[in-house]
Amino acid sequence: MGIPEYNLEGKVALITGSGRGIGTGIAGVFAEAGADLALNALTPQHVVKFAEQLSVRTGRKVVSYVADVTSSDQVEDLFHKVLGDLGRLDILVNNLGDAILKPLVPVSEERGVPVSDAEIRKVIDINLISTILCCRAVGSHFLERRSGKVIIVSSFAAIRGRVNQTLYAAAKSALWGFTRSLAIEWAPYGIQVNAIGPGSFPDPVTMGEGEFHKAIERDKNLVPLGREGRLREVGLLALYLASSASDYMTGQMIFLDGGLSI
Repeated sequence: MGIPEYNLEGKVALITGSGRGIGTGIAGVFAEAGADLALNALTPQHVVKFAEQLSVRTGRKVVSYVADVTSSDQVEDLFHKVLGDLGRLDILVNNLGDAILKPLVPVSEERGVPVSDAEIRKVIDINLISTILCCRAVGSHFLERRSGKVIIVSSFAAIRGRVNQTLYAAAKSALWGFTRSLAIEWAPYGIQVNAIGPGSFPDPVTMGEGEFHKAIERDKNLVPLGREGRLREVGLLALYLASSASDYMTGQMIFLDGGLSI
């Protein structure tokens, strides 16, 4: 017998950055829980095939949308299309994220150049601005209905500094502040806003098989629990935050990182 509070039947979820990586783990669990899905990616390379396969496997309606969610015009167009195709939106998962791993300033010219203006904007846009734009776009829909779930995928880097991740950490830390403030702003209207702070979740589609297996070996020594995170595990936590089981939680970030943030 299923647990009714975790049932997403009749719900529609939009997941950004869901052609590969953590987004696919969340999408898979949501579809198994009964949700229909709008999956977004910047290119059709992975998301179209994944959406088709997921729909066949689960029997749910899964529609793929190609859009740059760092562009306000494309975000607004995306939300209109989702509402037109699926009729409603109950859950927004701001999953899009990426990093440029390099020092802010190298110790010498022989070891590279400082991060550029374009690199700064790229990391901030992908991790932070996309979330702000998507929340702004869906806000009136959620507020009018006086219900909705917003899940923001941050990182353990939001609270733990690491070399070569200054831009990424800045953006993910900003998401933590955004989560808390938006949660307070929308709490009177029955909307919950929470965040997930993943640790290491290697993905062979994103990394390639060679780097994927290297990451698994690395995490045996790096992660306190002695292994890498698995994409489905993020989906299971996201399901809690997307379901009525979490109706009394808002403004929180849950770290799912095998102990990396301790």
